[in-house]
Amino acid sequence: MDLGERKRYILKAIVDDYIETAEPVGSRTIAKKYEMGISSATIRNEMADLEELGYLEQPHTSAGRVPSDKGYRYYVDKLINIKDPTPEEAFEIKNILQFATICEIDNIIKRTTKLLSEVTRYTAAVLSPSVKKSAVKSIQLVQVNDYDILAIVVTDTAVIKHVLIKLPRRIDYDTLLKINNMLNEKLRNLTVEQIDLSVINQILMELRGYYEILNAIIPVLYDSLKSVDCDIYLEGTTNIFKYPEYNDINKAKNFLSLLERKETLIDIFSDDGENLKVSIGKENNNDEARDCSIIRASYMVGNKVVGTIGVIGPTRMDYSKVIGILKFIADNLNDILRNSF
Repeated sequence: MDLGERKRYILKAIVDDYIETAEPVGSRTIAKKYEMGISSATIRNEMADLEELGYLEQPHTSAGRVPSDKGYRYYVDKLINIKDPTPEEAFEIKNILQFATICEIDNIIKRTTKLLSEVTRYTAAVLSPSVKKSAVKSIQLVQVNDYDILAIVVTDTAVIKHVLIKLPRRIDYDTLLKINNMLNEKLRNLTVEQIDLSVINQILMELRGYYEILNAIIPVLYDSLKSVDCDIYLEGTTNIFKYPEYNDINKAKNFLSLLERKETLIDIFSDDGENLKVSIGKENNNDEARDCSIIRASYMVGNKVVGTIGVIGPTRMDYSKVIGILKFIADNLNDILRNSF
């Protein structure tokens, strides 16, 4: 249902005021602060209509109203004015991410998570790229000593894996180079899921005479890629307690329980094809997230979406600020990953 212009203006004023003050909003407050040119009685009647339509709720202890999940949804979809980061925030974001360009992607993600939490003052979460969905870009075998080699695998999603492999016998440089070249030839552009027994058998067939060494290298290499898929990084986990609604012990427990459930968070932040997604209150399928809003954006390496960054906060979240900052950070992160990997 589309609301009339006056109801939209009143709803926006109530949401903006409640986000700012955390106090239920009355008709007199709206009349004084927003100069609509209509009486408190008229505003009160419109607020009653908005409550009946499900956009507002009235706490038992107050004559004022607060937005419902439906009210926040209408606000985000139709009324919001996205705020760009301030010049100071933009400078800080670019400055911190600029120094991340020399890092591996895991370190870039950690810096991004901390930055997002500090700028928004909510809990930030960043989902790392999925190793299983990544394709091998290159493999480098480096001799450490007579019996140990370091395998470095780089994927097309900028994931870099290091694993130390102990060999059953000495290996010379030419043999190591031959094995290195064959692994690159056979495994490049394959995902972990595509590296099956037939691929491994091809390598063994073409490198007959090196079975003992390959039997030491391939299983360790494969297990290192398969053992850890995507991970999720959290920062600002206690930021939520700065907001008065989380003085409610049950809400606080639910929130902490959500943050402890890594698999649930990975599922929430996994890519579903949307560039930017806002989930408000009961729109979240998980019970522990029913009092939260979650805003997330995807980030890319090249033209491939590889993970998501996002913010978890109360439904009384400053949506206009968070969406603006999240988009700005995501755009800058995409630029860094495009130029660095």
